[in-house]
Amino acid sequence: MRIAIVGGGIAGLAAAYELETARLAGAAVTWTLFEERARLGGSLASQTVGGAVLERGPDSFLTEKPAAAELCRALGLGDALIPSNDAARKTYIVTRNRLVPLPDGLMFLVPTRLVPTALTPLFSLRTKLRMAMELLHPPRPAGGDESVAALVERHFGREAVDRLADPLLSGIYGGDATELSAQTVLTRMVEMEAQYGSLTRGMLAAHRKMRAMAKNAPQGAGGRAIFTALRGGMQQLVDALVARLDPASRRTSAPIAALARTPQGWRVEITGDGGAGAAEEFDALILATPAWAAAQLLTRVDAALADELAGIPYSSSITVNLVYDEARIGSLPEGFGFLVPAVEGRSMLACTFAHRKFLGRTPPGKAVFRAFLGGMKRDDLLATSDETILATVRREMREILGERAIPAEAEPEFAQVTRWPRAMAQYAVGHKQRMERVHARLAALAGLRLVGNAYDGIGVPDCIRLGRRAARELAGLPEPATSQRCPGSAGN
Repeated sequence: MRIAIVGGGIAGLAAAYELETARLAGAAVTWTLFEERARLGGSLASQTVGGAVLERGPDSFLTEKPAAAELCRALGLGDALIPSNDAARKTYIVTRNRLVPLPDGLMFLVPTRLVPTALTPLFSLRTKLRMAMELLHPPRPAGGDESVAALVERHFGREAVDRLADPLLSGIYGGDATELSAQTVLTRMVEMEAQYGSLTRGMLAAHRKMRAMAKNAPQGAGGRAIFTALRGGMQQLVDALVARLDPASRRTSAPIAALARTPQGWRVEITGDGGAGAAEEFDALILATPAWAAAQLLTRVDAALADELAGIPYSSSITVNLVYDEARIGSLPEGFGFLVPAVEGRSMLACTFAHRKFLGRTPPGKAVFRAFLGGMKRDDLLATSDETILATVRREMREILGERAIPAEAEPEFAQVTRWPRAMAQYAVGHKQRMERVHARLAALAGLRLVGNAYDGIGVPDCIRLGRRAARELAGLPEPATSQRCPGSAGN
């Protein structure tokens, strides 16, 4: 069995690792990975500057989704896994240039404690009353898909969309709550609405169940951090994977010109790196590219499938890292950072105090800020110069945190701007139905698998899970003893 992998991001690397492990164990399988860029790893990219770990892309993964941590341990990186500093976890929402903490008892988008919700300045009195009355919502039979904004507004009002749902989901998806699919992104809430009517009652019931499970769990099994990172940055995972892969089987700077079906499997037409016009034959194919790139390659193979993939929207993003000497800046508010609602009219979507989120990755006396810009509503920022982006971020940080915290004369010791064009898939309304149509088309294309953040989860663990599963399916390898699928809505 000879398998081609097109795309060298984390999904493609995970697939290659699975196949290489099987090959070394004696399985009759070979593989070749093609990546159009000079480096492997996709958006997982980090570097250490003056002892500070700086992440250009994702800085961590959700602990509750085990696929990433399992792979790290298999690669010998278990000792490098570090938990988020949840004891100091506190997140703010920018409201009219004020930092307002998310109220206690907020379970994702649902307020579950009366007093903190009543006292928070995040919402108006009208919205607070509506949140109290939400307990009376009757069960609503599950119907067709709708936007996240429609679901949240029906229960808590428009202000909850603007001040809560939109900034929280922008931080995860870089998307727009009016476009994202409730059925895919908020699967549990859709189910709760059908069963309980009130999302508050549903969340309280889920919380009671979780506490009962934690009480009955073996000693030491609970209390896991929400996020997990690598001490040396997410680049550690990429480097460890690449080190396990046969150099002769991985090809960088090797863009693919076209794909074609053959009686035996698939033909990959290669360009670049001296291979213009060359073609290679494979028994099976894993496409680990963005959906829009897969659509371009599959147009001549299956136009209907290509159209479905091309219809998956993508957002672009910009990550800005700033390193400061703490002696040059003032005191910061407690917590991990803040989210900026679109209604505030700012360029920034969020800012993380990275030196607090993961301890031990920043030298004493240094502060690292990670700002995020772009998303579905500000794609135009991608064409802005680095100088303008840095000036905008520094100005907005001063305006939000205050001149005492970030004085105008305090220059960062290091500044870095990274652009990620069309990098984040958006699970728009109807995504579940689109995936059903995609899988129906794939069923007629033997030996083809699609993996990446466009299909069944946008996070690093999801991409790893999908990549490894695709490799096992095509090579006829057995399922692992531990499950890599975590139930619930799509997420990091």
